Amino acid sequence: MKKKLNIAMIGTGFMGRAHSFAWQNVDRFFDVPYEPVLKAVSSGHADKAEAFAGKWGYQEFANDWTALVNRPDIDVVCVVTPPYLHKDIAVAAAKAGKHIFCEKPCALNHEEVKQMLQAAEQAGVVHYLNHNYRRLPAVTYAKQLIDEGRLGTIYHWRGAYLQDWIMDPDFPLTWHFHKDMAGGGPMIDLTSHSVDLARYLVGEIKAVSAINKTFITERPLPGVGAATFSSGSQVSTAKGKVEVDDASFAIAEFENGAIGSIETTRFASGRKNANLFEIYGSLGALRFDLERLNELDFLDFSEPSNEQGFRSIQVNNMSHPYAGAWWAPGHGLGYENSFVHAVADFLKAIDGKAEVTPNFSDGVKIMQVIGAISKAGDIGRRVEISEMA
Repeated sequence: MKKKLNIAMIGTGFMGRAHSFAWQNVDRFFDVPYEPVLKAVSSGHADKAEAFAGKWGYQEFANDWTALVNRPDIDVVCVVTPPYLHKDIAVAAAKAGKHIFCEKPCALNHEEVKQMLQAAEQAGVVHYLNHNYRRLPAVTYAKQLIDEGRLGTIYHWRGAYLQDWIMDPDFPLTWHFHKDMAGGGPMIDLTSHSVDLARYLVGEIKAVSAINKTFITERPLPGVGAATFSSGSQVSTAKGKVEVDDASFAIAEFENGAIGSIETTRFASGRKNANLFEIYGSLGALRFDLERLNELDFLDFSEPSNEQGFRSIQVNNMSHPYAGAWWAPGHGLGYENSFVHAVADFLKAIDGKAEVTPNFSDGVKIMQVIGAISKAGDIGRRVEISEMA
């Protein structure tokens, strides 16, 4: 019989649902060394925590995360709160000897992540930063092709993460627009994903140049008023200042000589969750779009010129990464499956006391790049990542 592993979920929002789904289903599809138990969930609002616990099958609920992380019966703390809380929760969890599964962005800046990393390393706990897109079969297979040398020398990375969910000027001034709570706009929320994929697939980034832009500088304060948001809810006519970016564009220089671009925005009309990349090398090229997440486009440059062209690979055969644990070929996987894959690898790391990536060490490097992008946009010049150490 497998040993049970008690999970404490800190946060009950969108990511709380995604993470809970993963913990519920990992043992059903993967041969993992532990049986996860949804032990307790915490929210700042007791009614939300109670409702979430009932819906997702948690045994207990609380409105104080400090009580959960210090409980002796909790083995893993899953952090899915807004970024401004990540550092305090992760440090407290590490000091209490809990393994940590943390949602991205890791924290508000790389100095906070350094504290998280130091606490986790001193405690000897497994720590994981959930850039889940690494674990989509198509992306993992792209990494496999690159490691096999199928692209040769990589010259170019083009990354873009495009959404449109805040284009309505009546969208209220939620926590996402406060710098002390969110850290930044898409420059931190979405760029963190693009930087992680760039590092994973191409290599470390050496320097960046950037421009960052806020299109709507004031938004209605949350509350009841005359203005009506597109969802039907009402917001106050009083407005507050938007403190973060709406869009970011960076030019990146990689340590291995490749160059690239990283574009992130919440003002791309019609784009709901388009996480795109293109990689061009001396022997081939790859293209990926999260909105078509079961497909990876591959071009083999060694083919005769009159036969060259991108071909779409359906990355859900039994031999593809992770896919064999799921359905028959052609049935496809979804966004939620990447979370299950992350939990499976995390549990194996706990069992072997091994490293799972990305982790807080990667988080430091990711946030250094984001800090450099922010600085480059502010001062209007190229910034070396080493300046952010």
